[in-house]
Amino acid sequence: MAISLFDASVPVFLRGLHQLAHVLDKGLAHAKFVGIDPETLVDARLAPDMFTLAGQVRSSSDASKLGTARIAGLTAPVFADDETTYAQLQERVAKTIAWIKTVERSAIEGHEDRVVTLKIRGEELKIAAQPYLLQFS
Repeated sequence: MAISLFDASVPVFLRGLHQLAHVLDKGLAHAKFVGIDPETLVDARLAPDMFTLAGQVRSSSDASKLGTARIAGLTAPVFADDETTYAQLQERVAKTIAWIKTVERSAIEGHEDRVVTLKIRGEELKIAAQPYLLQFS
């Protein structure tokens, strides 16, 4: 049974974002339960060489919206990357989910060979949508 490009992308991105939203909700509930100001978590890191929580959320949001946009031949929305509160992180995830849900199956389905252009370390890379999804996104 063949799997469609849409089914290999949009539902996967949405599931990951919904899981991220769930983890953020759990983190907020825990912070409130133990008396931690949730705003202190926005700039927290699990390890010194990792992104902050804000950076992790931005990265997840960007990977999902850009991945979807590129294989659909669309322009992804631009977010300011200026979230400083826990609520703003939650809102960013919600906005990303909402945008991805607007992408119609027909924009992706049957476009496995659509050319996606990436800039990597100053070099331009052109790759078809299907290998882009499976190898990069």
